[in-house]
Formats: sequence, structure tokens, C-alpha cells
Amino acid sequence: MSPLALPCAAADFLQAPPVVVLDGALATELERRGADLNDPLWSARLLIEQPGLIRQLHLDYFEAGADVATTASYQASFEGFARRGLDAATAAELMRTSVRLATEARDTFWAAAAHHPGSRRPLVAASVGPYGAMLADGSEYRGNYALDEAALMDFHRPRLQVLAAAGADLLAEEFPATPAWISFSCRDGQHNSQGERLADCAAALEGFEQVLAIGLNCTAPQHVDALIAELRAHTRKPVVVYPNSGEQYDAVHKRWLGCAHDQAFAEQAAGWARGGARLIGGCCRTSPANIRALRALASCPSAGCPQ
Repeated sequence: MSPLALPCAAADFLQAPPVVVLDGALATELERRGADLNDPLWSARLLIEQPGLIRQLHLDYFEAGADVATTASYQASFEGFARRGLDAATAAELMRTSVRLATEARDTFWAAAAHHPGSRRPLVAASVGPYGAMLADGSEYRGNYALDEAALMDFHRPRLQVLAAAGADLLAEEFPATPAWISFSCRDGQHNSQGERLADCAAALEGFEQVLAIGLNCTAPQHVDALIAELRAHTRKPVVVYPNSGEQYDAVHKRWLGCAHDQAFAEQAAGWARGGARLIGGCCRTSPANIRALRALASCPSAGCPQ
């Protein structure tokens, strides 16, 4: 793939020091607010039934200090919507809706915040989940899909085309000519969930100019320091990290175990910034409170943010 010119808004924003604060969880926070996501579509179910809840949560993350919103399209696919009896045109419109909701929330926030000194207009990243997310059986944490590369590309290409044209600033994945970051769920301090070395993944993506950042998502916080070190040794691209809260999911009883503390998460994140992470946010079971605490530390030089 040849080098491509990047839209300057996303590229310049993600390169600006010291730390870009991402948003936190969508699905688990929507559940905390009363949404029923016991559905193979997960948070994408609300694109059909309660889009206003998604828009409000995006707005809450912006008001908490997030620089980037990731859309509720992680679980959105033509195949997944077809199982609900929705045709391709309707599915595509729902994917575009996911971008529109985040964009509307961003514009509402920016209309009130633009006059503040030093403010930066936030970005919208279209989230593209793995094939296993569509299967809704947890296989995105194993990665062994029994599909070849061509089949996986055929699965992703149509939804990427829709999302890339929907008006997002970048993709939380990868697509030619559209700026993106790519992140991997990891099972320890060296390997992604499928067992590949994260360092090898980073090296393989190094030559793709439209990939603005490489990192990890939905990974236990205790592995993040080691993973950042692995990435920093094998890529010159900014490192993106948005781990989960550290709680563990009991799949048998469908409940979360352990405790999450907003300030503790932010203090860990300050350490990730010192280690070289440039884009930092949260995944499952994180909340606007986590992002507010992270914003406060990221905005303070004494927090140890890279200078």
C-alpha cells in the first residue's frame, strides 16, 4: 500500500502534545444507565431503539474532557443487522447514524466550549470491531475465526466503506486513504488475544502512513506498562491505550467482579503517559468519571505527562 496524504485535522490533532484523552466505555456505561444490551448487537441495538441515549453519553464524555469520541458501531455489521431482519440499506443508515450521533454531540459541546482559551475541537472516530464481535460469542478475545484473510477482508470492506464516508474524522481501525488507529486486545504483557506478539503487529503496520497510532484496547490495566514498552521498541507511531477498568467479567453469571476507582485509573494512566502512551482512554466498565479524572491529571504538568 503506497503512502497516502492524511487529512490534516486528524493527523495534526493526534500529534499535538502532551496527551490526547479518549473517551471511555459505551456499552457497559449504557447498561449502568439502564439500557438493556442483552443482545448480539450489544450497544448497536440502541442505534435502533434509543439513539438519544448514545448521543447523551457522547456529550457526557466530551464534557468530562474527552478529545475523541468513538462511535457505537463496534458491533455494527451488515451480517449482524441482517439477523434482525434489516436490509442492507437500513443497516448502512444505522452505521451512518452512529457517526451522526457522535458528531451532533461534538458540535453541541463545541458550540459552548469553542471560546475557551486553548480549546481544541474534538474528533469523532468510527469504531470498527473485529469479526468476532459480530459472532457475539466472545471469540474476539481468541481471534481464531477459521476464516482466511480474503474472507475477513470481504466481511470488513462494506462496513468500512460506509463508515469512512459517513463524516468521521478517523477510523478506530484501518482503511486506505482514511486516517485510523489500530488497537489490539491483549492477554498479557507481550501478546494479543490470539497469541501473536504485539511487537510483530506493530512492526507489520509501521509502513502504513494512514495508520496514525497503534496500541491496545480492552486489556487488563496491569499489562499496559509492558505493552507500551513493547510498542515503543517497534514503532515510531504514537501509542494508543484504552484498557478496561480492571474488573473481571463472570460469563457464567453475567456479572462484573472487583472494584474500579476513578482516581486510581487516572493515576495509572499518568504512568502510561510517562511510559510513552500518547492517546489514553478507557474501555469496558470505565465511565465519564474516569475520563474526568484522567483529563485533570493529563492537564497538569505535575501528573508526569510527556513534555
